[in-house]
Amino acid sequence: MDNQTGIIMYSTQWCGDCVRSKKVLDKLNIKFTEIDIDFDKDGFEIAKKLQNQNPRIPTIVFEDGSYLVEPSDVELIDKLNSL
Repeated sequence: MDNQTGIIMYSTQWCGDCVRSKKVLDKLNIKFTEIDIDFDKDGFEIAKKLQNQNPRIPTIVFEDGSYLVEPSDVELIDKLNSL
């Protein structure tokens, strides 16, 4: 994908906060890779490692290596604007 970014969202299908964060990214036309930790064991382990063995979702990892956990819409938009 030509306009693929390095943004990765660790999420699940059933997570309301994940759906909300995806809507923000989609509305802003931000491309991202979604990894469903219910089905991707490696993704689950990465999310777990980032959060001291207690994974919460969504965990959104940005191109600069920073990440947000369960961000509000405002936090997510602010972070995207800072990149």
